[in-house]
Amino acid sequence: PGTFSLLQSSRPEVSLALVRHPQTRAVGFTGSLRAGRALLDESAKRPSPIPVYAEMGSVNPVFLLPGALKAKGEAIAEALFKSATAGVGQFCTCPGIVFAVENENTRQFRNKLTAAFQTAPSGTMLNANVSKGYHDKAEQFAKVPGVETVRSQANGSPGSVSAEPFLFTTDFQTWVSNKSLHEEIFGPATILVQVKSEGELSAAAQALGGSLTATIHGTSEDMKISRGLADALSRIAGRVIMNGFPTGVEVGTAMNHGGPYPASTDERTTSVGTAAILRFARPVCYQNFPPDLLPVELLDTNPRGIWRLINGTLTRDPIQA
Repeated sequence: PGTFSLLQSSRPEVSLALVRHPQTRAVGFTGSLRAGRALLDESAKRPSPIPVYAEMGSVNPVFLLPGALKAKGEAIAEALFKSATAGVGQFCTCPGIVFAVENENTRQFRNKLTAAFQTAPSGTMLNANVSKGYHDKAEQFAKVPGVETVRSQANGSPGSVSAEPFLFTTDFQTWVSNKSLHEEIFGPATILVQVKSEGELSAAAQALGGSLTATIHGTSEDMKISRGLADALSRIAGRVIMNGFPTGVEVGTAMNHGGPYPASTDERTTSVGTAAILRFARPVCYQNFPPDLLPVELLDTNPRGIWRLINGTLTRDPIQA
């Protein structure tokens, strides 16, 4: 009894009370940057602060290199559209920013992507507040000088929880000089930033904040030219993807679902995968203890038959006297 409890409320005060409670020893959270930061700040106010593992906003940048767009630009456009609008854009790994060097292949890619967004259906978001936040942010993007806006023709009804996809397009200078364009739009929208050179691609990678994922589409020849791009993206993202898309998170031992702030509050941890449990485990060392005072997991005979690291070797065997 009490191992698992469900307390349901829409009031922030309830969440903050749980963080303050003296028996709470760690917090896991998935949601907005604003709410996650509030929980982190509340933890810091405690007489004894506790870890807050918050997974928050993420723009999940996608870099499209010239060779990839030349070879399969239309296929990339179709897959990008599906990834950005899956689940009405409410996946935390939704690709929210796309960078591509401007040329004829990029223009064809943009035309394909524009057509997909223009004819896309609207969808139902989680609730009215989420829908309002999405439309407010989309309106903010649309008002930035130098940003072109494509809005799905399937307009949702006023005051509803529906959302229609948006595609925004701008140039590198407009994007880099407007920090609001670096922020996540939680919903079925993405912004295409057309750069003039490989150098501006590298500069874009340097200007990005922390993300859960970062994606590169490129041929082997592309990667010879952009040799440092993957390394740069590994410094800002918890998962780097080659020639794929970030939506879809497999629960496995290799999965890392976290990243530098603001993607998460602790970039050393993951919220998905077998390593996620380590967020809620605290190491304790028992030195010179007699066997009858040791936890059963540490007994030489290993009565539970669990895997243990003995003198640097992973084994399930008992320790021989």
